[in-house]
Amino acid sequence: MSAAPDSALPVHWIIEVASPDETFRLADDLAMLLRGGDLVTLGGGLGVGKTTLARALIRALVGDPRLEVPSPTFTLIQSYDTPRFPIVHADLYRLESPEELETLGWNEISDDTLLLVEWAERAGAALAPDRLDISLQLDGASESQRLITITGHGAFAQRVGMARSIHQVLRRSGYGTAVRQHLQGDASTRAYERLIRPDGVGSAVLMIAPKRPDGPPVRGGRPYSQVAKLAEDIRPFLALARGLEARGFSAPTIYGVDLAAGLIVLEDLGNEGVAENAAPIAERYLEAVAALAALHSLSLPETLPVAEDRPYTIPHYDLEALLMETELLIDWYLPHMGNAALSVTARIAFGDLWTATLAPVLAAPLTWTLRDYHSPNLIWLPDREGIQRVGIIDFQDCVLGPPAYDVASLAQDARLDVPDDLELRMLSHYVRLRREADPAFDTAAFAHAYAVMGAQRATKILGIFARLNKRDGKPQYLKHLPRIERNIRRCLAHPALEPLLQWYRTHIPALFAKD
Repeated sequence: MSAAPDSALPVHWIIEVASPDETFRLADDLAMLLRGGDLVTLGGGLGVGKTTLARALIRALVGDPRLEVPSPTFTLIQSYDTPRFPIVHADLYRLESPEELETLGWNEISDDTLLLVEWAERAGAALAPDRLDISLQLDGASESQRLITITGHGAFAQRVGMARSIHQVLRRSGYGTAVRQHLQGDASTRAYERLIRPDGVGSAVLMIAPKRPDGPPVRGGRPYSQVAKLAEDIRPFLALARGLEARGFSAPTIYGVDLAAGLIVLEDLGNEGVAENAAPIAERYLEAVAALAALHSLSLPETLPVAEDRPYTIPHYDLEALLMETELLIDWYLPHMGNAALSVTARIAFGDLWTATLAPVLAAPLTWTLRDYHSPNLIWLPDREGIQRVGIIDFQDCVLGPPAYDVASLAQDARLDVPDDLELRMLSHYVRLRREADPAFDTAAFAHAYAVMGAQRATKILGIFARLNKRDGKPQYLKHLPRIERNIRRCLAHPALEPLLQWYRTHIPALFAKD
């Protein structure tokens, strides 16, 4: 396992390559590491392969393995456009002094350009302190063998440490030679890659989720993630993946792990979802709710193994966490709607009403609440049978909470419209399966909890999506607000939520303008 690098010190990664193919694969891996604005230097004596590696890097970044990439030995500078950022490839071998850089337009290179420099030592003090140095030297009798030392300086140190850890975990899990493809991420800070073996036999997914730093304190000196019981490293994912799989659910099998670096190589469940053309596929949604009924009918432990003797205890979805989530509506959604700041009295009343509303739901039996059980996180597996056809890929924020929460998450999907008749069929199917497993299952209590948790979840998501727009620059989530607003109006219509309904009507009248 790899310790997190100290960003104040350079981080070194030494690799032996024995063939041109291995050099090309290294270039592909390095291309995943690079960003616009980076400085990469290529060092070593004449004939060690600096231009060959630079050419492979440029081709990987451009996405064209046949791109003509001439050596810039005589032109000194060569430019390329890529889908991600521009590249400038420079060869300073013929540079006689650093002062000549100005005549080459060195200072005019834009800040978003990747600068790839051979013989960079001739640039002197013009080199940025944050950079990636790649040094090549011949290694052994074969002309194709090279010893490559990759050194990350300054802000690059952490990235090199992560790249080294990824290389190691892929090799240990049998995917060391895999082609890596970026996958679209989610609203979190996690990143994903699909790993495809060169022979085309088998694929996997790499999840990159390093431990995230604590945010500012919000309650009792604790950051939001701790209060809201959000996963702060990969241990919850590992525990729940194995726990779900052991109980017959289709969570991804784990192939390789680096706990310290936050890396998991896991089973690739594919791309086939439970919806098509932004519309739910009824059969798949019914099977997904059946999987929840099966899970909620089990006696589930609070503690699960992670690695060796390190257990993981699933946190309780307690009142403090649920209340803080509802406050996202006040902090982010109300300003988005142009509402004036709430009075202290109105804010206190909001908390008191939600406390009274949540109390009976939290007093009922709890279960594993996966929290992100909705269309983007469910994969359809037609080659399997029954509930195993539902692949579950997002559960690291699992808590011990009300069963109705995940049912509402699925049946009141925030990202697509679930027709009213399908929602009713799903609820009926869920209740029937729960009663078959336990004749004492309380249908009325579940209906009440479904309305409460649906309202709580919609309240939270209105705040989250407004925050994603305002704070994180992700306006694409705003298109979902009308759907979530409709869901919350329907949930608040439950008779038990009448006091809350009146608060929302009083303080967010625009929410009901379309009633």
